Amino acid sequence: MAREFTSVGVVGLGTMGAGIVEVFARNGIDVVAVEISAAAVERGRATLTGSTDRAVAKGKLAEADRDALLARVDWQVGLDALHSVDLVIEAVPEHLDLKQRIFAELDRVCKPEAILATNTSSLSVTEISVATTRPNQVIGIHFFNPAPVMKLVEVVRTVVTSADVVADVEALCERLGKVDVTISDRAGFIANALLFGYLNHAVSMFESRYATREDIDAAMKLGCGLPMGPLALMDLIGLDTAYEILDTMYRRGGRDRRHAPVPLIKQMVTAGLLGRKSGRGFYTYERPGSPVVVPDEHTPVTTGAALADGARAIAKVGIVGSGTMATGIIEVFAKAGYEVISVTRGAEKSAKVCEAVKTSLNKGVVRGKLSEEDRDAALGRVTWSATLDHLADVDLVVEAVVEELSVKKALFASLDEICKPGVVLATTTSSLPVIDVAMATQRPADVIGLHFFNPAPIMPLVEIVQTIRTSAETSATARAVCAALGKTGVVCGDRSGFIVNALLFPYLNDAVKMLEASYSTADDIDYAMKLGCGYPMGPFELLDVVGLDVSLAIQRELYLELREPGFAPAPLLEHLVTAGYLGRKSGRGFRDHTKR
Repeated sequence: MAREFTSVGVVGLGTMGAGIVEVFARNGIDVVAVEISAAAVERGRATLTGSTDRAVAKGKLAEADRDALLARVDWQVGLDALHSVDLVIEAVPEHLDLKQRIFAELDRVCKPEAILATNTSSLSVTEISVATTRPNQVIGIHFFNPAPVMKLVEVVRTVVTSADVVADVEALCERLGKVDVTISDRAGFIANALLFGYLNHAVSMFESRYATREDIDAAMKLGCGLPMGPLALMDLIGLDTAYEILDTMYRRGGRDRRHAPVPLIKQMVTAGLLGRKSGRGFYTYERPGSPVVVPDEHTPVTTGAALADGARAIAKVGIVGSGTMATGIIEVFAKAGYEVISVTRGAEKSAKVCEAVKTSLNKGVVRGKLSEEDRDAALGRVTWSATLDHLADVDLVVEAVVEELSVKKALFASLDEICKPGVVLATTTSSLPVIDVAMATQRPADVIGLHFFNPAPIMPLVEIVQTIRTSAETSATARAVCAALGKTGVVCGDRSGFIVNALLFPYLNDAVKMLEASYSTADDIDYAMKLGCGYPMGPFELLDVVGLDVSLAIQRELYLELREPGFAPAPLLEHLVTAGYLGRKSGRGFRDHTKR
């Protein structure tokens, strides 16, 4: 039988601590809420009152339930008030010496059987526990912000934490309506260990001016379905907090350079640019604490006229290729009103592509997203061809053939001979260097990458990849075309992975390394990222969907270009691919899909 927790203490009543107080009080548990001063107690009380009042206003909490919730909280100054509680959770700032002092005092104040818990997100629970005479009763209970909303709790056991204590805390999490994942005491636990390497990499991308803050954030939201872009998330977390977490993970986690805080983060913290809480971080906010972003000197002009400034007129588009990607891109351009010439390697392939486009457009009609007239008009704009010579008078060519550099270079050399001067030549490559393709022509200034995401008619993102030879006019044309297609175009340099893959696949690789080290299970890692970070899919779900062979190939390209040891493909990923476990398409990857 798990022990019954009738009263708990919470030490530290900032945003996190006040949220934890609310979680317990909402679930009928009496809470002693403790701070260092009366003023700090009042700030915590105001935070809780504001949160519960908002819940009432939104119809998520009855007034009577709110009043009962608030009545369960005993607000106190000083740790002595915790003498009779069954469990204490500490939620003070992430400084080891501070936490150790608090735990030493809790050890003195609390009754012998009380469990002492820390909400740390990055510090060693073991190092905190040794400040007490009862390290077997010390555990990590890591809630995620906002605690009343987020379902995940990481339960962190040390090598000496009692099994009974772990079981009691797991049962408590279930009573609170939370999903717990129980793990060992390792830097960053699950969610932060995977999240902060990705965030740090995004800051590095911004620091090097590889892409703008808006384009980096838009790419990850629209390309991966994430709830927030990485730089906006850094502002929400607080750059000072993020710096402390990264620095701790770097020192505790084997000094992996990917966790060494990017210098820009320290500079911004020193300058007081802490994110939302200070009113300015990567973005500028209406006021300190406000989520409302306001324009500043770095905000781009996004009006149609500005996007079209310097752009060439595009009326006729050639699309080369017969695969899924080419088919989707044909549909996108035809629906947007462009005259399209589809070129494949033979009449049979053209017929298949034509049929695929018709099928997709008909689905749009059935679903009420397209009228029959618009479908017929779109089809009427497409000319089907099996010869590149028909591209002699187009204004834009989009290549969507197989991902082999030799094939693409040969195609672009042919286009260079056939197409008129001034035509924009675009490749949809997702991994190859665009400059290699461009230099197969005599007009590299006219070559650009247009990386559509699959399925092209649905996915709103296009990565616009500029080489060091791409002209400003070509870039302006690409931006204007994306806008005309109703897509969000994000501009970046010609580097392996561009924005999305360069940020996504190292994170997936880190998850495989975590599994490989037997730190946690695939299910718990997926739970942690979905419930703790709001990701639409866990890393192993996503790897099985993408294909482990595809993922390995992309990770190898990133490693070869960047030569960062932390980007080396996880051996487990290589072994699974060698064994033919490629994910859903082969029936087995990280999970067995044949039994579903």
